[in-house]
Amino acid sequence: MSSLGRASALLAAGTMASRITGLLRTIVLVGVVGANKAPAADAFNIANQLPNDVYAIISAGVLTAVIVPQIVQATTHADRGSAFISKLFTLGTFVLLITTAIAMIAAPWLVWIAYGSAHPEQQALAIALSYWCLPQIFFYGLYSLVGETLNARRIFGPFTWAPVANNIVSIAGFLVIGAMFGAPLEQVSQWTPDRIAWLGVTVTGAIAVQAGILIAFWPRTRLALRPDFRWRGVGLGSVGRMAGWTLLMALMGLGAGIFQTNVASVASGAGPSVAVMSYAWLVFMLPYSVIVLSIGTPYFTQLSEHAHAGDDEQVRGDIVRSIRTLGFFLMGALAAVVAAVVPTSRVFTTTSEDATTSAIVLLAYLLALIPLAVLFIVQRTFYAYGDTRTPFLFTLVQCALIVATTFGARELTQSGVLPIESLAATIALGQSIASTIQAVLAVWLLHRRLGGIGTASWMSAIGRFTLAAVPASAAGWGVFLLLDGARGWTTATQVTGALGAAIVAAIVLAIYIGILALLRAPELDALKGLVRRLVPSP
Repeated sequence: MSSLGRASALLAAGTMASRITGLLRTIVLVGVVGANKAPAADAFNIANQLPNDVYAIISAGVLTAVIVPQIVQATTHADRGSAFISKLFTLGTFVLLITTAIAMIAAPWLVWIAYGSAHPEQQALAIALSYWCLPQIFFYGLYSLVGETLNARRIFGPFTWAPVANNIVSIAGFLVIGAMFGAPLEQVSQWTPDRIAWLGVTVTGAIAVQAGILIAFWPRTRLALRPDFRWRGVGLGSVGRMAGWTLLMALMGLGAGIFQTNVASVASGAGPSVAVMSYAWLVFMLPYSVIVLSIGTPYFTQLSEHAHAGDDEQVRGDIVRSIRTLGFFLMGALAAVVAAVVPTSRVFTTTSEDATTSAIVLLAYLLALIPLAVLFIVQRTFYAYGDTRTPFLFTLVQCALIVATTFGARELTQSGVLPIESLAATIALGQSIASTIQAVLAVWLLHRRLGGIGTASWMSAIGRFTLAAVPASAAGWGVFLLLDGARGWTTATQVTGALGAAIVAAIVLAIYIGILALLRAPELDALKGLVRRLVPSP
């Protein structure tokens, strides 16, 4: 477990640095395009999300579900996987180039599909920005192909640290835009072609830098990579069969997301809309990515090895240990963010009044933090066994529920029952409910497959963490109120919002850890080990 601990510590440090610089990037970006009730911000977020959506269809699910287990298996070949990976990279690069070209040609239609409910001027701005953003598809794909290969070879650091460079380049570019053109540029009419070009080059150039850094670490894999168009006879057929289900999952998720965006865009200019939902999701992903990805990624590699060896008992042990460890860290993070939700929301809004309404959107997302962490481990256990069909089935349930709850939110808004200012939060709440049901279904299905996954053990641990988190979060909320709450200095500016959130979060985490220490929670050993690895003794 020591190697997993070191990998987790390295990933945690890198992911933390990435997310902190990502928050700084968001602060600067909000200063350029605005956030709540800012039509230009919604248009930019649509354009910048398009490459992520297109890339998810062709590759993201395939990489997560298929590539790591296949590369782990390929390392047993006489050439240590060089032939398989060369063919895979040749095919992947070809598909990425073709898809990027098609997406750029289809940019107007893609924007219409995702943003058809918006005002024509907003759609026009989104189309102009999308021509600059869609090349990110190729660089995202290259980053993931190289990064997942490095992870499968147990070279975990670069994949996590490269986004820091992305954020630094973006921050520098946004600051230049603000200095040149003034800020914030919240209205569509303020965005001239030269300003659009500056913003597009900044965000896409940053992704290119991120991919380039990973390529520099390729020699450490000791794999001989060369173009190889002979795709038959090396096992890519099995990859394609497994990838079919993940492709369908990606399509379903994209469809549900597009429907959410279309409905949320109705509130653009009147209340929290697409941009606020995007920024709130970014904050949600801070604890999720720092904790779940840093701890879960090494476990996934180990799970794949144990599953490939047919050692179900070891797999069950991996599941219990990973969920208990994730639950310990995530419950503390959840308590901290809930207590500091208003100053945290001030980071991605331009006024203190907007922070309060945006905080409700963030709270709605946070309800699914723990269920999604459990789902991360359960879903990837299915992937480790080469089963992508079962995840497709429980993802189908989730997407159906997302569409149903979003449709309900739209109908309630149109009938006047739900204020338009509450539309985004209601959509986010529906997504959290859908994700929770998905996680419960996934746990039940994996329990049936493996004859038990230690559910009682990790559920009792989560219950113990909850007992510590509730009073800790309540104490943190009390501190926020003592600082004059939403009318105090913690919501005066974006910087004071970040500072106030940090103070409240520190108090919450101290109380949380203290209560668990009184309960003698064994998971505290994981925290002690992480601290020792991050802060080596002199």
